[in-house]
Amino acid sequence: MNLTQEDWVAQLEADKNAVILDVRTEDEFNDGIIENAINIDIHQGQAFVDQIEALDKDKNYYVYCRSGARSGKACEVMNELGIENAYNLSGGILAWNGDVVAP
Repeated sequence: MNLTQEDWVAQLEADKNAVILDVRTEDEFNDGIIENAINIDIHQGQAFVDQIEALDKDKNYYVYCRSGARSGKACEVMNELGIENAYNLSGGILAWNGDVVAP
């Protein structure tokens, strides 16, 4: 599900079961992240799928990438793997108005 930044943040802040997931490359991740994000690079193919399958399917995942395209695809994969609640940040970190921190 694609959410605007405003909706993504509002829902995230109210969610005690939230996990923030950054699906960019390690180099991109190291350039700065949304606070508390974990990194699983969607470009890793099967390794990405394996790591997603290992996640707690009862959590709610707030997913972002650079522009929103990769994270949109990641949300689709997550849904296919049984994670019902995956929320894509429309516009990605490029459109992010909040703080960006070092990982």
